[in-house]
Amino acid sequence: MLRTNLGQRIPDGMRDLLPEELVVQERLEEEILALFRQWSYQKVLTPTLEYTACVQPDIEQDDSLYKFFDREGRILALRPELTMSIARLVSTRMRGGDFPLRLCYGADVYRNTAVRHREFRQVGVELVGSDQELADAEVIALAVEAIAGLGLKNYQFNLGHMGIFSGLMLEAGVDEGLQSKLEEALARKDMVGVERWVSQSRLPTRVQELLLRLPHFHGGEEILDEVLDWSERPAIQEAVERLRKIYRYLNYFGVQENVSLDLGILRGFSYYTGAVFEGYVPGMGFPVVEGGRYDTLYSDFGVSLPATGFAIHLGTLLEQFPLSSTESADILVYGSDAEQVIRQCQALRAKGKRVEMVLGRIESDVAQKMAFQKHIPEILCV
Repeated sequence: MLRTNLGQRIPDGMRDLLPEELVVQERLEEEILALFRQWSYQKVLTPTLEYTACVQPDIEQDDSLYKFFDREGRILALRPELTMSIARLVSTRMRGGDFPLRLCYGADVYRNTAVRHREFRQVGVELVGSDQELADAEVIALAVEAIAGLGLKNYQFNLGHMGIFSGLMLEAGVDEGLQSKLEEALARKDMVGVERWVSQSRLPTRVQELLLRLPHFHGGEEILDEVLDWSERPAIQEAVERLRKIYRYLNYFGVQENVSLDLGILRGFSYYTGAVFEGYVPGMGFPVVEGGRYDTLYSDFGVSLPATGFAIHLGTLLEQFPLSSTESADILVYGSDAEQVIRQCQALRAKGKRVEMVLGRIESDVAQKMAFQKHIPEILCV
């Protein structure tokens, strides 16, 4: 049957990976997962399809989900990320585990958004069961080392805390609607939107000034002392001191020079509650690493567990690496007797050789040309 034009295309935001592209992606993933294992993280895998109540327990009508109905009429969705899926896994099959749990993954996620990619390959970790600042510092340091280990240069991580923004909102008595609009604009780095919502608000002049400064508050530990002068509200004071402690721990890990404090960071997912961070590499205008603390998410799954983690958007990083040539076979085998050719190929494979079998009879000069074109170093005629 002749395929239609649509049958020859792939859905928007999805992509094929050629052998040489897949070689790079798999190599990067193997290197990162090896590092995770070195830090005592164990790999898990959750289903590609989840019930929408799992992946978005508080936003059933999220348009960013790819949704389906099963035969019983229940709504399913392709997972948009793995944090919630792992929360479901931990709260059910791993509920009696020895906490804290250190889990990692490498998997595809899907988001039906108006961006270039809607299918993402992610690798990441979840550290579940510790509310200590040292846990935050561990996952941030691990994220930095993962990017550094790939050989990338001039990368930069930014670290903030959700409690500073939420504390300002509480102190100013900002209504939920305006807070959501400001939070969304800040998360997208939409400074024009921030200025618009602030100017249209009836917030006190001092609060407006602080909100407009927040996205530009970027630097070292010295900026935290200035934040303490903003307010005596306990929530803000606690967030600052937690951030200070995490930042100092990063110095002990030896990664602090690659991390700047950025009080304008707000993560796009609503479940983040504490320290949040992003990692950038040159030439890419969006974060390739995203993570943070989410201490209330597990209550949606019937347990009370603090947690922190991050995800690396591996697919987007492919553009930073030259394509690798695919691995060629070690030996090309051909001959006039199919039985002998097959047996010889099987014997060589049993010895660990990568073997390409010629499918049919060819002359030696053709075999040599074939081996040359495919970069196969050895030829065997049987």
